[in-house]
Amino acid sequence: MAKTIVGLEITEEGVRAAEVTLGKSPVVIAHGSVPLPEGAAKDSEVFDKDAVVLALRQLWSRAGIKGRNVVLGLGSRRILVREYTTTALHPDLLRQALPFQVQDLLPVPADQAVLDFYATSQEGDQVSGLLVAAVAETVEDLVATIGKAKLTVDVVDLAPFGLSRAIGRGAAAGETVAALYLGDHTSYVIVAQDGIPRFVRIIPVDITTEAVRARENAALDVAPEPVVEELLETVPANGDGPRMRRSRSAGRGVARVGAMTDAAIDDLVTRLGSTLRFYADRAADQPITRVLVSGAGAGVDGVVDALAASLPMPVQALGAVDIAQIKTPLNAAEENYNLVSTIGLTIGASH
Repeated sequence: MAKTIVGLEITEEGVRAAEVTLGKSPVVIAHGSVPLPEGAAKDSEVFDKDAVVLALRQLWSRAGIKGRNVVLGLGSRRILVREYTTTALHPDLLRQALPFQVQDLLPVPADQAVLDFYATSQEGDQVSGLLVAAVAETVEDLVATIGKAKLTVDVVDLAPFGLSRAIGRGAAAGETVAALYLGDHTSYVIVAQDGIPRFVRIIPVDITTEAVRARENAALDVAPEPVVEELLETVPANGDGPRMRRSRSAGRGVARVGAMTDAAIDDLVTRLGSTLRFYADRAADQPITRVLVSGAGAGVDGVVDALAASLPMPVQALGAVDIAQIKTPLNAAEENYNLVSTIGLTIGASH
């Protein structure tokens, strides 16, 4: 069996993983997700360790994931991501100097933070890139919780960085592409060139995805409105295979949590558009050529169409079937969009 690596994400709604073969062309041999009880986790932070451990064990068992070593993706609004320029140093020296250089930028003391610097360009003796800072205790607690499920975290990565690598696979050389990952409660805006992230923003915004609707309807003791979907058996990356089609039956007689309102979609589109314009105003020499939309929010009726109508560049949805070969059936259209960032975590990774 080919060597594999597992991408793992823990969100407010559930735990999600994809086992992917190592190599130039990723092949997803196992994948799945398991919902979490309300309040068990939020923004890559764990509040109910036992619930998360149980969900991870169920996920590995149900999905048939064999690998026990994972790349953990973090996507929290509490993580600081900002452009930063500093003197070019050897990576080891820069790692030592960074805590002293950026202390004034951090929400916590430097010795309580996990710091990383993703260099993107150099001019003379100055190197520019993205500074990433997370609260060390939060990361350590998350890694320890995963360890209780008999899993080993080999790498902790920023989920938007994985997304940038995923979109880089289909981009033309030198092309500047924006990716919007629309999660249930947290979304990412990434602008990348040749798979290298140039701009990242993590945005707190609630989207009425199928997972959110299911949880809220369950709290009301209401069966979720049925969604009829066709499973995808095996679909080649960027191939002409079948795509998942979905239709929603008309529920009657019971008050239930409905789809997003036009006003909520308009607010989402406005916030995302403003973020892209902020980037465009600062990087006129690297204009965005197209926008790719993934995450569960990409499957919400009206969202992609509204983005396409409001942005001046082409907009299209991006699913897992567009970036990798999928060997096992996808259980829902939402899973197809969610797995994009999870698979991206494994791209370029190695043990």
